Amino acid sequence: MRTDPIRTTPCQPFLASGLAATWLVFGSYAGTIAPFTPSLSLSNQLQLFVGSTLVDRMENVQLRLHRPERREVVFKFDAPWEGPMSAYVTVMEDEGLYRLYYRGGGETSQEVTAMAVSKDGIVWTRPILGLHEFNGSKQNNIIFRGRRKSYWESHNFTPFKDRNPGAAPAQKYKAVALGRHVRPDGEDVKALVALASPDGVHWQRLQEATIITDGSFDSQNVAFWDTERREYVCYLRDGRPNAAGQRIRSVKRTTSKDFLHWTEPVWLDFGNAPLEHFYVNAISPYFRAPGYYLGFPMRFVPERKTVGAEARPVDGVSDAVFMASRDGLHFERLFLEAFIRPGLDPSNWGQAHGNNTPAWGLLQTSPTEMSIYWAEHYGGVPQLRRGALRLDGFVSAQAPYAGGRLATKPCTFRGRRLALNYATSAVGSIRVEILQADGSPLAGLGREECVEIYGDETERFVAWKHGSDLSRWAGQPVRLRFHLKDADLFSFRFSD
Repeated sequence: MRTDPIRTTPCQPFLASGLAATWLVFGSYAGTIAPFTPSLSLSNQLQLFVGSTLVDRMENVQLRLHRPERREVVFKFDAPWEGPMSAYVTVMEDEGLYRLYYRGGGETSQEVTAMAVSKDGIVWTRPILGLHEFNGSKQNNIIFRGRRKSYWESHNFTPFKDRNPGAAPAQKYKAVALGRHVRPDGEDVKALVALASPDGVHWQRLQEATIITDGSFDSQNVAFWDTERREYVCYLRDGRPNAAGQRIRSVKRTTSKDFLHWTEPVWLDFGNAPLEHFYVNAISPYFRAPGYYLGFPMRFVPERKTVGAEARPVDGVSDAVFMASRDGLHFERLFLEAFIRPGLDPSNWGQAHGNNTPAWGLLQTSPTEMSIYWAEHYGGVPQLRRGALRLDGFVSAQAPYAGGRLATKPCTFRGRRLALNYATSAVGSIRVEILQADGSPLAGLGREECVEIYGDETERFVAWKHGSDLSRWAGQPVRLRFHLKDADLFSFRFSD
């Protein structure tokens, strides 16, 4: 019988199905399982530990945030049409080639949109496109330039490849960009306009009228076709009051069926997390599991001062944080700590409005690795830094040498086998139990019957003494209980 106190942390629900609020339980427990609750449908989709949805109980296990490993500077914005205020980077994979879109110029000069390309996500080159003249020459990689000299469509032009199966060939690529809107009271304010392209290089506005007018938009606003919900989604910048009545830079979401007519934008829900200044949001579906929406906002701290003698003196410093959602509206922030820190370079502790800003998009750059990018040295010679993460390597369920265990909520699955993305030490291990929804063990699928797993792999199938075929229990409510020793579990998936 339990005699020790349990330390609990409230977690906001964010499942689209509207399940009741849950509690992550940290500390010891005597192996008891919480009362039966409605089953989660996992199907055969990849499952991550980026939120509280899956977890029922943890004993001597913690959810750990993994920061990207700082790698090389992959791009310097030092061409004549780029310069100190180059910013707002988008990266995407496109039929075997990587593309990098960005703003050249700045608010005080002619702004342009340019594109670089890469075969590996590390070495990037500027193709000579010959489309737009800059200082009397078309020998550049400029793909688009706004209609006015400054602060126009190129200021935060953000493209995406349209995955809508009904998209017209001439609109295979789409983008949102800054425009102007005249309110009924006559005030001329910022808004968003829609653009399209057949190839991601040649662009034109879809219509003269603006498409979204409710917001401040003075940041990188992002849009994409949501393959899970079959609609377009746009995440945009606006200001909202916090508990103290201060205006905080934050994020709204709006949706559309045709990219031209949009719903009234609504604020994202961050649960119990405090409202913080988010300059960009960098939200997109995770490319390996589109049912998860991951965001990498640049967090601005205006009350702090520049650090380091070499930093350009400004008020405010910045870093980047991590958040996740299962419906694209309610985001959990299990970690308030930084995902990307400014680091030792004093130049990243100044001119905070552009430093440590994540690019929008993740790229898989090896069979086991993905890359995330962020801006540095804004206001000087800006550069793009690459960071490396293992596949699914945002958050892990981690246990020490003494060992621990994690039990999921009741769930149903589709498939025959269970695959893990995991890492252990030389003495570490993972074993898996399959339980009935009420917590009672299934014959032959207990801890002792599970073949011990150790190593470091992005995919490893679990086996028990009598095999690995779980198809008999597909569609039935079950629980998983992971026994971890000096191990990290990043994700799991039921598979055929």
